[in-house]
Amino acid sequence: MNQLELKIMMELQAKLEAILFQYGEPMPVKKIIGLLGVERNDFQALLSEWTEALENNPARGLALMQKEDRIQLVTKPDFHSLTQKMIQEEFREELTPTAVETLAVVAYLGPLPKSTIDYVRGVNSSFTLRNLLIRGLVERRAEAEKSNVYHYQVTFDFLRHMGLGRVEELPEYEKYVNLLKEFELGVS
Repeated sequence: MNQLELKIMMELQAKLEAILFQYGEPMPVKKIIGLLGVERNDFQALLSEWTEALENNPARGLALMQKEDRIQLVTKPDFHSLTQKMIQEEFREELTPTAVETLAVVAYLGPLPKSTIDYVRGVNSSFTLRNLLIRGLVERRAEAEKSNVYHYQVTFDFLRHMGLGRVEELPEYEKYVNLLKEFELGVS
């Protein structure tokens, strides 16, 4: 590989890393290829090269996980005990204001896609949603029409913890649902 090809490959790897990091969930290969503007064969070469580079570099804590036609940026299995320790410490702590806000959006407006949660909050909610998923307060399900789109909703554990029989029993539920409908009409 000459210098120019190496530079292009490294730039594409950096773009791929940025896309996967920002997305925060398994991402369809087809979507990544479209965003990068590369051919499928070139993408496979890029993916193979980057996977090998991540695996063989002890200074990197990341790895690529591929399942069927989706790819996700994950931490290396070598760091499992470290990440488990971090997660256990998170469970001991109270929910942050960010987590409470995200949980409220999901509780009152769910089921809804991450893109809507991000839009309502005005920031990327990937890390917070992951935290809430790990805690068992929210769950995600693939949308029936689009298997690569997930909708988030509160879990039975959340309802049980709140002492509710169903989501509609949340305080001022109707008020907030109606506000959403008005908001959706105004945006359309």
